[in-house]
Amino acid sequence: MDIVYAAEKTSIADVLSNRLRNRVQPQDIEVHENPDETGSFLVMWRLKLYVVSPSGDVVPDLLV
Repeated sequence: MDIVYAAEKTSIADVLSNRLRNRVQPQDIEVHENPDETGSFLVMWRLKLYVVSPSGDVVPDLLV
């Protein structure tokens, strides 16, 4: 399990790379705190939005 402690783009890009099986560069993502869930982040990459939870789970944000 990967645990994300802070909105550090390098760490979040690594988590996304592992989960999506596609190399994600830190400069290619936008990271924002998720107001709907404490400790999680909204990450935009290639016109898609993902939610990264504190436990390292990555799921597509289906509300977009």
